[in-house]
Amino acid sequence: MELQTLIKNLDYEIISENNKNEISDIEIDSRKTSDKCVFVAMVGAKFDAHDYIGKSYENGCRTFVIQHDFENMDEYKKNSTIIKVNDARKALSYMSMEYFDHPEKKIKTIAITGTKGKTTTTFMIKAVLEKAGIKTGIIGTTGIYIGEEFIVNPNTTPESYKIMKYMDMMAKNDIKVCVIEVSSQAFKLSRVAGVEFDYGIFTNMSPDHIGENEHKDYEEYRFCKSMLFKQCKVGLFNIDDKEAEYMMKSATCDKVTFGFNKNADYHADNIEYVRRDGFIGMGFDLHGKLEKHFVINTPGEFSIYNAMAAISVLEFFDVSYDDLEYGLSNTFVKGRVESVKISDKFTLLIDYAHNAMSVESVLSTIRKYNPKRMVSLFGCGGNRSKLRRYEMGEMSGKLADLSVITADNSRDEDVMDIIEDIKVGINKTDGEYVVIPDRKEAIKYCIENAKEGDIILLLGKGHEDYQEIKGVKYPFDERVIIKEIMEELKNA
Repeated sequence: MELQTLIKNLDYEIISENNKNEISDIEIDSRKTSDKCVFVAMVGAKFDAHDYIGKSYENGCRTFVIQHDFENMDEYKKNSTIIKVNDARKALSYMSMEYFDHPEKKIKTIAITGTKGKTTTTFMIKAVLEKAGIKTGIIGTTGIYIGEEFIVNPNTTPESYKIMKYMDMMAKNDIKVCVIEVSSQAFKLSRVAGVEFDYGIFTNMSPDHIGENEHKDYEEYRFCKSMLFKQCKVGLFNIDDKEAEYMMKSATCDKVTFGFNKNADYHADNIEYVRRDGFIGMGFDLHGKLEKHFVINTPGEFSIYNAMAAISVLEFFDVSYDDLEYGLSNTFVKGRVESVKISDKFTLLIDYAHNAMSVESVLSTIRKYNPKRMVSLFGCGGNRSKLRRYEMGEMSGKLADLSVITADNSRDEDVMDIIEDIKVGINKTDGEYVVIPDRKEAIKYCIENAKEGDIILLLGKGHEDYQEIKGVKYPFDERVIIKEIMEELKNA
């Protein structure tokens, strides 16, 4: 592909034009560059790729898209093509769309943003569409799903090049719909710049991801979320959320609403908490544009919001009520209030809750199922805000009958230092707790000491299958760990 084709939708300045090679790929990692690629030098919070242009040059690369001047630029100009742009991240997104020939236009796209509920809503939509015979791919927190292929995804929303690459793979594999979680960081970092989605969903909004290397304040956080609704054709909004008005006010798309508010296009009532034979979920009646009763297999009122978000967008597709009913009652989301059946006398759940808000949400929800005792096992991540640790400790102490404080991803910190921070919060409450630093031993303690009617929640890891300690990721899938513990107990 000619460079002119790749950059045709950019505002740019030609610094030099001394390499006429056609481009076979786009690279943002200097270690992977060659004479056939264009290197896009992005500026991040902790790095500046302009510092590695020399490495790309050593690898034979002679085509560069830059954001500012760099060392030895005058020398490299003599035999290189150098294009200067205001925002290299935004340039990468537009270039990636051209490179892959706009795959976002070849499939239907559903983008979901919000503080909570993105992943569950994504899987609800996929379950219904595939029941209706519509092949569906996912780009999200738990990974990339393209037919039978699964690709690990380190970020909720990947870099723009990878988004287009995955959408291109989906189009070539006859996948008709891509459901993508779009984080606030994705908008801030221009990972979806220039992309027009068919549908955009707003789930909810509350303070999160605010701090160093994330968002400077709540105003920036919510502004970034709102950008989706200038980049989609139809927006679907949780009208009950306090930020719905803000999201809708600046939206340029058509609008559909859902919620418990009777003014919503889709609204729910007659809520029922369902717990039977290992099944834990919700029942509700839907009114408005669709009048039906639904039972979903994820617990809590927030799950009804997720279901309404899914239903409201699925009304634009060729799906029947039977498809909706089956898909919503058979949605499986790894690590999102995921039930692991090991006993008839107590319930064991795995959930990704890793901050005070999500801990409060899941514990308050599970309390409504009237457990004999609610046990909360959790830790906190290293290299993260201490405030999060205080808050999580305090929240678990207030809401759980027993808190089991243990390790999560301690990263570069000592796990006992993190636990001491958690104890600062939990000691503000009268909550009972034990400290077991080894997470496997902590899970074993919960299982061995479970009482009939207990609901035990393993919080924080969710879909993750590792523990990060001192820069190393060790295998740690809680489903595997539980099997190992049960085998050990059986042979004890």
